[in-house]
Parts: sequence; structure tokens; C-alpha cells
Amino acid sequence: MPFAAVNGIRLHYEDVGSGEPVVLVMGTAGSGRIWHMHQVPALKAAGYRVITLDNRGIPPTDECPEGFTVQDLAADVAGLIRHLGLGPVRLVGTSMGAHVGRELALSRPELLHRMVLMAAAARSDALRTALAHAEHSLSEGGVRLPARYRAVVRAMQTLSPHTLDDEQAVTDWIDLFEMTEREGPGIRAQQALEPGRDRLAACAGIRVPCHVIAFADDLITSPARGRELAGAIPGASFELIGRAGHFGYLERPEEVNESILEFFAG
Repeated sequence: MPFAAVNGIRLHYEDVGSGEPVVLVMGTAGSGRIWHMHQVPALKAAGYRVITLDNRGIPPTDECPEGFTVQDLAADVAGLIRHLGLGPVRLVGTSMGAHVGRELALSRPELLHRMVLMAAAARSDALRTALAHAEHSLSEGGVRLPARYRAVVRAMQTLSPHTLDDEQAVTDWIDLFEMTEREGPGIRAQQALEPGRDRLAACAGIRVPCHVIAFADDLITSPARGRELAGAIPGASFELIGRAGHFGYLERPEEVNESILEFFAG
């Protein structure tokens, strides 16, 4: 189980394959192992070396319950790249991981060759801000909802209606969400990062070639915000993938992988 000592913490990572390096950065409460379901095999088969990590807050990486910032997470990724003697690398980030990629592109552009941002935005909106504050209130109030209920809500928030209308598929997803439900001080620290600061104007300073992928049925990050993000980054491309929610990289992995690989090959 490899660890890197970066920025005063122990950061867990996995490193597979050979070739030009790709770093994958997961979203809130997500383990780096999630990438190994679909994206790691596709990237490895395409001849890339693939590095995944557990962001600070996700064991076995240090949880850092005192809290941290998106900039701290970006510095951790920069530290891992230096630890492995890499750079510039290709990077894929989803949701919170896309925020991390954005901040890395602003602070350490020399470490990045190309970057894909999925389920990403440069700023929040009224609905998503209200959701973040409501979830903070539940956490701070010590409210613990039944695991099955949380799994059902998670499915409704993160999956496409096309998946939710498939009774066997949605049953499997709910079971999976219930079995993999995670909580802890590090996850709460990650959740506290939302809603983030408005970074729309700052995105004009990104010079790393960037591709933004949005998911048509994403309730957590509106596709309109993804299109706005792409418009704010000079030269960025944009793709909307249909029949997919916030977890589109799991619902529509073939389309997502094709989009990533095509951009990386450009």
C-alpha cells in the first residue's frame, strides 16, 4: 500500500501501467478505487500509466478533521506528482476533483499537460448552495439518517432518469450505495468545501489545454454551469453526454472514456 509524504500528511495512491502519466482525482467522499471500475482499465489499455489517489479526508490517507481547502487538495496532488518524479501529466478530475484540477492549473500549470474536468463548475448557484447548507445543518446537528434512506436519496440525486427507470439497475445501485456508504470527520471536512468560492473570473487565467465534460441529467452540477466553465477557460472544449447524471463516468463509461482518450490524443 504506497503512501507519499506530502504537505505534512500521508497520501495514499495507486500507480499502474506504463507510458505517459495520467492522474485521476475523485470527488467528495469518493475513494480513488472508484476509477478502477472503468477509467483505469481503459486508460491502461490505451498505453497510459495511471495514478489514482485518496484525497485528504479519505482513509487510508490522513483525514485531517480540522478542515482544509481546495487549494490544500491541489497542493497534495502537486506533491504527489513531484514525489513520483512526474510532470507534466494529464489529469482527470470529477466534481470536487475537477475543482482540484482547476486550482492546480492556476497555481502549478507547469505540472499539467492536458486536463479533463467532469461534472464541474466555476461557481455555485442558489439551488446547489441551499443543498450544501442543508447538508451542513444535518451534519452539524448530529442527525444520522438510515443508511437505506441515504442510499435512495443518493441514487435520485446522482443517477439519470434513464437509470432510475430501470428497476433492476436502480435496485442494484441502491444496494451498492448502501454497502459503500462512508462517513467520518474527513468526509465531513470535504463536504464543508461546498459551496465553493466563485472562481469564474479566475478561470480566464488557465492556460492548460482543457476539456469539460458535463452530464445532461446532472442534478448536482448543472450542465449549464459546465458550459459556462468551458466558456471561461481560454480555448477549452466542451461535451455534453446524454442519459447520465452526476455519476456519468459510471453510468456511461464508454462515452466518457472515448471523450477522455480523444482529447488526450489531440
